[in-house]
Amino acid sequence: MKKSLIALSLGGLTIGITEFVMMGLLPDIASDMKVSIPVAGYLISSYALGVVIGAPLLVIAGRNYAPKKMLLILALMLAVFNSLSIIAPDYNVLFASRFLSGLPHGAFFGVGAVVASRLADKGKEAQAISIMFAGLTIANLIGVPIGTYIGHHFIWRYTFVLIAIVGLLTFLAIYLWMPNLEKGESVNMKTQLQFFKKTEAWLIIGITAIGFGGLFAWISYIAPLLINVSKFSPEDVSSILILAGLGMVVGNFVGGKLADKFSPAPTTLALLLVMSLDLILVYFFSFNQYVSLFLTFLTGAISFSVIAPIQMLMIRTAKGAEMIASASLQGSFNIGNALGAFLGGLPLAAGLSYSSPNLIGVMMSIIGMIITFILMRLHQKQVQLQHI
Repeated sequence: MKKSLIALSLGGLTIGITEFVMMGLLPDIASDMKVSIPVAGYLISSYALGVVIGAPLLVIAGRNYAPKKMLLILALMLAVFNSLSIIAPDYNVLFASRFLSGLPHGAFFGVGAVVASRLADKGKEAQAISIMFAGLTIANLIGVPIGTYIGHHFIWRYTFVLIAIVGLLTFLAIYLWMPNLEKGESVNMKTQLQFFKKTEAWLIIGITAIGFGGLFAWISYIAPLLINVSKFSPEDVSSILILAGLGMVVGNFVGGKLADKFSPAPTTLALLLVMSLDLILVYFFSFNQYVSLFLTFLTGAISFSVIAPIQMLMIRTAKGAEMIASASLQGSFNIGNALGAFLGGLPLAAGLSYSSPNLIGVMMSIIGMIITFILMRLHQKQVQLQHI
């Protein structure tokens, strides 16, 4: 494995812990900051807002920088802005630091995905991208449980010390291991934004925000599902979530291999189909503890297998604007996060069982499949016109 890809994976690890550890730290932060759990939950929304805003803006601002320089700046931002959370004196400052921490998220993955595809051996571009996203999956497998443990048993601020250290290691790894790739042709903002005039751009954003949102309809309510339907004890949940993290690690690499072996669009369509079938199984069979454990691993694997194919689909569609397109895709993933959690909560608010959010996930995955099919038909028509 190339050291340069390991450097990108470290960035994914930093971002993964930053984004997902907050869910486990909410009670500790709420208690320390003297706010309610729902108010503390806005810290998650603040981060997501930073991702959506920062992804396109930072890529546009750094469009004429060499890739290595841009990645160094973004890695430094990750370390510095997470450090602000260590010393935040009150809730408002912590809210602002979470927003700032989200700003480099989308831009790092956007620039990193393009760089990974350029560093890859021919025919292995999607696998190279999956190595970068492996950091995100390892964060869920190891980093988030460790960060949550530190926050529960010591002080939650120490968790952000850990994140800042990993961020600095990312900066150092990029500085030492990343080659000085030539920057692309200088492009102005208008040229970059031309990409969003393409129908394909919005279709891919829709696939991501809606289809991938099916994952978040499941994982947002996985704890009450495991406790109230599968009848596990609350103390078992954190250990079971490691299974989901392990599945994400496996699925991420499988998705990369599939996208390289087959075309990204059919791969995305097939994986969304498998995701919808899997969520149906979760709905019907989570009452059985053994089946529930297996489905926790399987759902984590299937959901993260979609990431590399969608990323490659966006890069291949966005010729000349790959970085801003790839970065915007990260904003779409976070929109999917918000949509899946919100829509998945509606049947619960209506008094239905804790299995019911998975049916919302099924519907979101099916809609993602329909949009993918429309995209494939559009590509076929464009190819036919080129041959006329």
